[in-house]
Parts: sequence; structure tokens; C-alpha cells
Amino acid sequence: MLEVKNLVKRYGNKYAVNDISFTVERGEILGFLGPNGAGKSTTMNIITGYLSSTEGTVTIDGHEILEDPIAAKSHIGYLPEQPPLYMDMTVKEYLNFMYELKKVKLPRQKHIEEICKTVKIDHVYTRLIRNLSKGYKQRVGVAQALLGSPELLILDEPTVGLDPKQIIEIRNLIKELGKNHTVILSSHILPEVQAICERVIVINDGKIIADDTPDHLARSMSSETGLAVRLEGPVTDVNNALRALPGVHSCNPLSEREKGVFEYLVEPEGAADIRRDIFRLASDKNWPILSMKSTEMTLEEIFLKLTSGEYTAPAKEPVPQNKQKKKKKAESAPEPAAHSAQNNQEGREE
Repeated sequence: MLEVKNLVKRYGNKYAVNDISFTVERGEILGFLGPNGAGKSTTMNIITGYLSSTEGTVTIDGHEILEDPIAAKSHIGYLPEQPPLYMDMTVKEYLNFMYELKKVKLPRQKHIEEICKTVKIDHVYTRLIRNLSKGYKQRVGVAQALLGSPELLILDEPTVGLDPKQIIEIRNLIKELGKNHTVILSSHILPEVQAICERVIVINDGKIIADDTPDHLARSMSSETGLAVRLEGPVTDVNNALRALPGVHSCNPLSEREKGVFEYLVEPEGAADIRRDIFRLASDKNWPILSMKSTEMTLEEIFLKLTSGEYTAPAKEPVPQNKQKKKKKAESAPEPAAHSAQNNQEGREE
């Protein structure tokens, strides 16, 4: 669906984006993470056609964003961090205006009604946008991104400034949209990315430093791949029995959580899966297991480690289809008037 190849954005001697490449497949929900100034927003602006690149290409469903901008943008729905809303319009007026601006070919009334039902704004359809809550304004922003049924949705910080209930509602909406669309989600709320995204890309200093699922990242970066087991029973007997299990490298009681209940840190040998053996042991000894969880790193810990400079990503094997590095100098050529109009609808109405 999306291919970013050898992308560079340079301002004088300063690299905002430095030779990054990645692909996003159809139906994928991708989390795009990075600290402030890492190049995350620059990359998203280049993908949407708002900025031109210095070198490299962005191809959306076979259309290169600089060579064929109108066709490429017809596949994109974009929600900037600040939704491009006209506060003096009603929701109905705004969506009809955006429908015309995007030159959508689908049946107007039916298409807009379906979108309003999807994002659950049909009951505020005739209200002024200025009178809506922030959560509903965000929903209206998502609705304009869905006009034309684009295959690729790019959502930049979609839950910023929302209350906990609104955040949950928007998360559920994004998950639902992911069933029919490819989604790129930019967010600083790491539990949100972990809850929604199947894959995470982390960018820092203009370079991609991680590209994997959250679970695989945790396993590859953490040396602590053990289990925290909370178990009721005589501490010495339990500790000795756990240590004697095949595949157990070490076992240490941490603290007494309740009367007669201790938590044990159990480290396996290599990649051994010792959970079933622990369960069988506890069952045979009549020692109730009150909890068992992995000690792998959270996404927040992964993010902090990646962006602190303490972690070096392993070199990736070259992708066979990229037989040559093709770098293309992008000129800031004037674009057709229709392209300028489309740019306006993707973030310049603010």
C-alpha cells in the first residue's frame, strides 16, 4: 500500500530525515513513534505531500507522491494534530464542503450518512462545530479524512487533549477503521500504540531505530525474559522446587505480598517456556498461583531505551526487491491548481 524508499529531508546541513525506508501493507495498523524533533512529523508531511523530500520516493498504491500527486493523494485520508475544521459551519455544511473540495465521486448523501454513522456523529449532524466537545470535533476530523473511502488513513496524535472516556472511544474507532483501511497512527501515548497497533516504527535523529511488533521488540531488547510468579506456599519449599524444574536458570523470592504469599522471579534457560511446568508443579503441591506475568519491557521502557542512545539496532538484511538504491532529487516544482486545492483540504484550512 505504502512504500517509503531512501527518504531524505535536508535543511542546509541539517538532516530532518536521513535515508529511511519502510513499507506498510494493506490492512495494517502501524504505530509511528519518535521524540520531539526526531523527524516523525516531517516524514508524515512528506508522505501526505505537504512537504517535498530532498531525496528518495514515497509511493502510495503505485503512485509516486511527487510525480503523480493527485492520484497518490486520492488514496490518503489525513487527520492532522489540529483537525482542519471551520468552527462557524455545521457538521453537515463542513462535510458537504469537504466532499466537494476532495471531488469525491461516491453518492453524496449516502456516503456522508455512512461516515457519520461509522464515527457516531449522526446525532450532531446539524450542530455548529464550535459548540461540539473536543472529542466530537476529533470525530468530525476523522469523518473528513474518511471522505472518498481512502485506502490509507494517516492520523497524527488523534487523542491529544481528550479525556479518558473520549480516548477509549477514539481508540475503539481506530480499531474498527483498521478492519477496512490501512492506518498509520502517530502518538506520544505509548499504551495507546500498544493497545491499537500491530507494528511499531521508532524514529530518532531522522533515522529508523526500530521496526517490529511491540512483543518482538520487548523480547529482543530485554535481557530479563523471566516470569514474576505470585504463589501461596512455604517460601523455602517453593523456591527450592522452582529452582529444581527443568529449564529454570534461577529463582529468587522477591517479597511477601500477602500473608503466606510470595512473589518469585523465575529466569528460564535461554528461550525455554517454563509456564506449564510451573503450573503443574503448583497443582501437584497444592500451592495456589495467584498471578504469573512476563517481566519483559513495556513499550514505554522500550521507547526510552531506544531514544536514549544506549541501544544500537541490528543491521537489516537487504530486501531482494531493492536491488539498487535509487535516490531521486526532488525539485520543488509548481504543482497543478487541483493539487493545491487538495493540499488545502489536508491541513491548510486551520
